[in-house]
Amino acid sequence: MGSMWVSSWSLTGRKAVHDEASLYEQETILLYNQAEDTAEVYTHDRKLMEKLTRLSKKHPEQVCKKDKHNFTVPKRCVSVREPYSAERRKAASERAKAAGYRPPIPKPKAD
Repeated sequence: MGSMWVSSWSLTGRKAVHDEASLYEQETILLYNQAEDTAEVYTHDRKLMEKLTRLSKKHPEQVCKKDKHNFTVPKRCVSVREPYSAERRKAASERAKAAGYRPPIPKPKAD
């Protein structure tokens, strides 16, 4: 795979240098089998890379950072869940509001 930084043309026709990879290029691949207890994670998703790096520092015996884009995690950390129904989402929202939960305020984007 190539570098995370690519050159592209902006809508104004000016060449933008060092833009991050497109959303399409920020792929994640999970590999695991039934014989082993670990899964391999290959990703170019910046947020997932940051999370896995943080977890590898917090739990080095379980989450291994092999290189910039490759990690090994316990297979039990990989899950596929049923999507929330509208009713379940509304009930969860009401429970959070009743408990006083406030969503995080997004950081302003730097220009």
